[in-house]
Amino acid sequence: MSITPASPTARTVALGNRQIHLHEFGAGPPVLMLHGGGPGASGLSNYARNIDALASRFRVLVPDLPGYGGSSKGVNSEDPFGDLAAAMLALLDALGIDRAHVVGNSLGGACALRMALEQPGCVDRLVLMGPGGIGISQAAPTEGLKRLLGYYAGEGPTLEKLRTFICEDLVFDGSRIPEAVLRERFEASIDPEVLASPPLRAPKDLEAFRRLDFLLDPRLPALAHRTLVLWGTADRVNPATGAMALQARMPACDAYLFSRTGHWVQWERADEFNAVVTAFLSVTA
Repeated sequence: MSITPASPTARTVALGNRQIHLHEFGAGPPVLMLHGGGPGASGLSNYARNIDALASRFRVLVPDLPGYGGSSKGVNSEDPFGDLAAAMLALLDALGIDRAHVVGNSLGGACALRMALEQPGCVDRLVLMGPGGIGISQAAPTEGLKRLLGYYAGEGPTLEKLRTFICEDLVFDGSRIPEAVLRERFEASIDPEVLASPPLRAPKDLEAFRRLDFLLDPRLPALAHRTLVLWGTADRVNPATGAMALQARMPACDAYLFSRTGHWVQWERADEFNAVVTAFLSVTA
């Protein structure tokens, strides 16, 4: 999962009182890639196996979302999806990009979908991998989601809590995760600024959390953007039933289900992910 992509450009973009750390790769139509919300996450680590393939055809923008990596910490806990979407829309504006494809995994998928709902004209095509906020009003949180939201609770972060979440909840086969990656993620998760303001935690108001369910949003059936949903059937964080729920409600939504795959389709099935996403974003019709 570590990555040293070819010729990256790194910079920090000021958005009001926030700083967004951004890496850029390649040239062509812009593709904004938004990472998930697990402890210690960052843009580069989330898309370690995908950036080079996509950068051969596109201008790939890989930010650290607010609360993560090199970006400013602090996320609105009452509406994290809306807060992150506003930040990423502001980032596109700051970069002078009128319209971009948006790829999002988990929390990043929720951010991508919210961006399209809030400002449809700024988003071209959507690629969503196990996005958050799908059906959360209709079922109890999964054990994986509970572990994610409870990482900073109780005794606080530990390497074993992180190991359990990543190896048992994020991927189908945890033996494939290198120990060095776990330790790197753990160290990032206990950065003092992160500890002071964890980006994701268990909601104080469960009903308010459930109201963030995208399936309740009356704008969703009118969202005509071409959308590709990729979901692992063994996802233990966000259930794969969300793929069919989105396809049933969105007028131009294709859904792919990957067997023996968990929450990280883009990492566990990288070659297939890279091929299908490149094709999907390249088709002009």
